[in-house]
Amino acid sequence: MYELMAEETFDAAHALRGYKGSCENLHGHTWRVQIFLKGEELNNIGLLVDFREIKNKLKAVVDEFDHKNLNDLKDFKVINPSSENIARIIFEKLKTSLIQLEKVTVWESATTCASYQRGPRLS
Repeated sequence: MYELMAEETFDAAHALRGYKGSCENLHGHTWRVQIFLKGEELNNIGLLVDFREIKNKLKAVVDEFDHKNLNDLKDFKVINPSSENIARIIFEKLKTSLIQLEKVTVWESATTCASYQRGPRLS
C-alpha cells in the first residue's frame, strides 16, 4: 500500500458559535491542511497520483477559505467552522476528484489538529 501526503496553508478568521470562552470571539489562524491518499496500484510511470495534480486541487479548495471570515462562507452558515468541520468540508470537496483520498488533517496551531477520514470500504 502506498501513501502520499500533500500540504497547504491558508489564513482565515472564525468564531465558534455557542462556545463559552475566548474562541467565541472572532480570531484568526494560519491553518495547515494535510491530505493523505492511499492506493495499491501505481500508474505506468510509477506514480500513484502526480503531486502537482494533488497540490493544485488542494490549493483550489483552500483558496476558497484564504483571508476570509469562515463564518461568512456558505459552508459554515449553519455549522461551526471548527477544525473538525473544516477537515470534513475539505474532504467532501476533494473526494470525487481525488478518489484515492483517505484522510484530511487540519492544524489550527502547531500543537492541535483534527482529522476526517474515509470510513471502511465495503467490498
